[in-house]
Amino acid sequence: MRLTSAARRSSIRRDSASGGRCHKSMSRLFVTHLEQLAPPAGSALAPPFGSLNVVGEVMDADTYLDLYRAVGAPLRWDERLRMSRNEQDAFLRDPSMSIYVLRHEGDALGLCEFEGVGGRDVELKHFGIVTHAQGKRLGPYLLDTSLRAIWQLRPNRVCLHTDTNDHPKAKSTYERNGFSVFRQAWEDFPD
Repeated sequence: MRLTSAARRSSIRRDSASGGRCHKSMSRLFVTHLEQLAPPAGSALAPPFGSLNVVGEVMDADTYLDLYRAVGAPLRWDERLRMSRNEQDAFLRDPSMSIYVLRHEGDALGLCEFEGVGGRDVELKHFGIVTHAQGKRLGPYLLDTSLRAIWQLRPNRVCLHTDTNDHPKAKSTYERNGFSVFRQAWEDFPD
């Protein structure tokens, strides 16, 4: 289940009508921006079944990209795929990044990725579960556990956005976890 990512695949094409010049095609998506202004209320969610854990991990680029593709390919995630290897390595070493991984008996089933960790505003950039593990209440467990860990660092808010390409339950999942909408708009993204 992919629930966030603003960046879209950038493809450059040549068009004879434009004299052969390169240009990017664009897609128009409806984007909902949400924020959470306090930690999740109530008790932490229990794992839906045994042998599950959510841990903040520092990954090498290959391990990260394998999980990123497994979660994001059905939803056309590509922001991290467009980075050079040096950019990926720097991104993964950046202390303001946190990646929480949901594992079952060692197998990675999902990720929750945050930017701006340690600052006033933290952004939930990517969140999702691999396709074969969806529908088992793993997403809410991963999200709740990851958000509680981020709020231990005392940000002022956690924000995110979801768009037309995201999972149909994205907005309602976030709202059930204490997020509220602060802006909605049609936005253009490279196709």
